[in-house]
Amino acid sequence: MVQFEFTRTVKKRRFWIATLAIPLLLGLVFALVFASSSSTQSRTEAQKSQTVDFSYTDASTLIDPAIAKAMGGRIEADPDTAVERVKAGTLNAYFSFPASLVTDPVLVFGTDQGIFKNGTYDAVAKQLVILSAQDKVGSPELTGALQGNFDTESQTFKGGQPSGGLDTVVPPLLFLVLFYVVIILLANQMLASTLEEKENRVTEMILTTLNPTTLVVGKVISLFMVGAVQALVFASPMAVAFVFFNDQLAIPDFDLSNLQFQFLPMLVGALLFIGGFILFTGVLVSIGAVMPTAKDASTVFAPVMITLFIPFYIVTMVVSDPGSVIVQIFTFFPLTAPITAMLRNAFGSLDGVSATIVIAELFIFGVVALRVAVHLFRYGSIEYSRKLSLRTAFSKKS
Repeated sequence: MVQFEFTRTVKKRRFWIATLAIPLLLGLVFALVFASSSSTQSRTEAQKSQTVDFSYTDASTLIDPAIAKAMGGRIEADPDTAVERVKAGTLNAYFSFPASLVTDPVLVFGTDQGIFKNGTYDAVAKQLVILSAQDKVGSPELTGALQGNFDTESQTFKGGQPSGGLDTVVPPLLFLVLFYVVIILLANQMLASTLEEKENRVTEMILTTLNPTTLVVGKVISLFMVGAVQALVFASPMAVAFVFFNDQLAIPDFDLSNLQFQFLPMLVGALLFIGGFILFTGVLVSIGAVMPTAKDASTVFAPVMITLFIPFYIVTMVVSDPGSVIVQIFTFFPLTAPITAMLRNAFGSLDGVSATIVIAELFIFGVVALRVAVHLFRYGSIEYSRKLSLRTAFSKKS
């Protein structure tokens, strides 16, 4: 029996297609990452020698004007309006060096360049102090400056408003977490929802009273509601533990009051979540309509689900180098677009045009996938013993 089942399975063409698809897909990803990494490394090396356009005031008298000029700086002529000009975007950055670097922080103000590039301001301010202090060692202040033992307080601005750093990143990422939870929990149910009637031989009876479109759309909506219930059930124990048993369970103390729920990133995240859910639901329902049994559907199900995790192989590139070729491919390829776009949206690298294109793409492909699923379900619902022929299905009029 074991030999029979094994032989029958490995002789099927779709078994090898599904088996080889994953390593081939991962191989393609690694090849693209390797190709992109060389250009990324070149840009990284170039950034090391880049200067930052900034103005500064120096109450400590430690800063060497020649070194500051070489690093892109100039003495600020109007300190009273410097911060307002940074907010307005007419001044790139302004550094205020205090009289004592030991007791007071260096105040750094800059225009928002993205959560990772914003760190350049602090790095330049510290490097300027260290280089200026190297030939002036002789006091605690200068020694601390030379060793970099001082603090900076940074504030970046975007569109004239303070940008929140990680406090603005976390809320949009909640849509990414929710997307994974819903899809992973409901993926098998999406397949089972179209296969169980077929395997139970009750499809003809259902279709005599319901239109296929009504049936499939009803399944999608019900699955979404089930996913919402499951997400709430899974989140409830974690919320209770965080609120009432934080100390006993040694849960890290997160200050949720600092989180900033910005309207546009949250709206984009919600639309990406809905569009991605519709697309993946349509694809999985289509698989269920074509395949006669859950066992047959599982061979196609795995490669589809693996696309959910592929973007995490390049997550560092998505965050640090969103303009690279591979990140752009993943952003606009339908099955990897939801995850990649949600990551970029959270970290502020998804511009309005790209967001509009991706959202429109997900909804368009999602609707098309659902229409295809309805068409395939109409003709595949009575195929009990064999896979539906796509050529036969699409040669028939709906």
